[in-house]
Amino acid sequence: MNLEERIKASETHIIKAVFPNTTNHYDTLFGGTAMHLMDEVAFITATRFSRQRMVTVSSDRIDFNKPIPAGTFIELIGRVIHIGNTSMKVHIDIFVEQMYADQREKAISGTFTFVAIDENKKPVKILQ
Repeated sequence: MNLEERIKASETHIIKAVFPNTTNHYDTLFGGTAMHLMDEVAFITATRFSRQRMVTVSSDRIDFNKPIPAGTFIELIGRVIHIGNTSMKVHIDIFVEQMYADQREKAISGTFTFVAIDENKKPVKILQ
């Protein structure tokens, strides 16, 4: 599989329902919950691409553009956007979708950096 095919194959989509136990006093998704879900999807994407042990080393700017109300669906999409020697960047978009209408829009986006490690937690090359 060439690099482009590998990137495409590692793209990750997860859909979740936003229930009241994940919302704040404004009845919108907690920012920390959104960041947790983003890191999880980024980890899955990075691991699917590399098939190695991956650890989060940083999150870049995370933009909260639209509030995500309770009673909606969210789709998290992870894509590898950069591959270095031992690290990679994964971009995450969260789309909010109404449950009972055909309305969908991007709500949150951000980028996470991962490093591939060996069993001794030392960085290793991603591409052999």
